[in-house]
Amino acid sequence: MSPKITQEMIRAYDEYTHLTLDRRRFMEKLTKLAGSGAAAAAIAPMLMSNYAGAQIVAPDDPHLKIEEVSYPGPDGDVKGYLAMPAEPTGKLPAVIVVHENRGLNPHIKDVTRRLALEGFVALGIDLLSRQGGTPATDEQAAEMFQSIDRTVLVPDAVAAIAYLQGLPSTNGKVGAIGFCFGGGLVNQMAVASPDLVAGVAYYGGQPNDEDVPKITAKLLLHYAGLDERVNAGIAAYEAALKAAGVDYTIYVYEGVNHAFNNDTSEARYDKDAAPLAWSRTVDFLKEGLN
Repeated sequence: MSPKITQEMIRAYDEYTHLTLDRRRFMEKLTKLAGSGAAAAAIAPMLMSNYAGAQIVAPDDPHLKIEEVSYPGPDGDVKGYLAMPAEPTGKLPAVIVVHENRGLNPHIKDVTRRLALEGFVALGIDLLSRQGGTPATDEQAAEMFQSIDRTVLVPDAVAAIAYLQGLPSTNGKVGAIGFCFGGGLVNQMAVASPDLVAGVAYYGGQPNDEDVPKITAKLLLHYAGLDERVNAGIAAYEAALKAAGVDYTIYVYEGVNHAFNNDTSEARYDKDAAPLAWSRTVDFLKEGLN
C-alpha cells in the first residue's frame, strides 16, 4: 500500500523548493509528519521529480528536429534546447519555454518537445547559463538559484524573442510559457517586451501593479486552488489587468496543488487539471501565434 501523503507534507516540500528549507531540514520535517524516517524515505521520492518515469516525448522522436543552441544575451550567450517539427510545412509560430527554479532539466526539455509536436518552434532556455548551465541534479540547481543575480534573468529571457524571430523556420510571432519561477518570469517578460505576443504562466508570481499597463501580450494564467502562497496575488493582478485593458484569461483549478502540471512529481501532479490546462494552453498559443 502506498504511504499516505498529506497536504502538510506537500506544503513542506513547497517550502523546501521555493522558500527557506534546505534538504536536511525538509527531511527532518517530513520525518515528523510521516511518523518515522522509513516512512519519510518512502514519501520523499513521490514528492520529488522522477524524470525518466514521466517522459512523454522521446529525445530521439523521428518527427522532431532537436539541437542544443545558444543565442546572444545582453552580456553573453544563453544556452537553449531547440525543438521543431522535422518536416514543417511553412513557417511556424515560436514559443519560449521557461523552466522552474531547477533549471533546464529533463522535464522542461520534454515539455519543449511536446510543444514542438504541436507544431511550434520551441526553445527551452537555460537561465543558469551565466553560472555555466543547468547542473546534473536538482539539489545543485537549487544551490545555484540561491546566489543567482535575478535582475539579469528577464533580459536574458527576452533576448530569446529576437533570436526566434530571426530563425528562418519561424513566422516571427513569439510566445512564452513558464512554470512556477518560470511562470512569474513570463509575467515579467510581458512587462518588459512589447514583442512578446502571447504568454502562458502556470502558477507564477505576479508583477508589480504599476508595471501591468506596459503589457501588450495576450495572457493565459493558470493557478492551483490550493496554492495559497502564489494565489495571494491573483486579485490585485486581475484588477490591474482589467484597469489596463490587457487581454487575459485566468483559470483556477480547485483542489490541486502548486506544480499540478509537473508529471515528474507523483504527489503534486493532477491527472485531470494538467491535461485540461495543457489543451487550453496549446489552443491559446495556436490561436495567438498563427
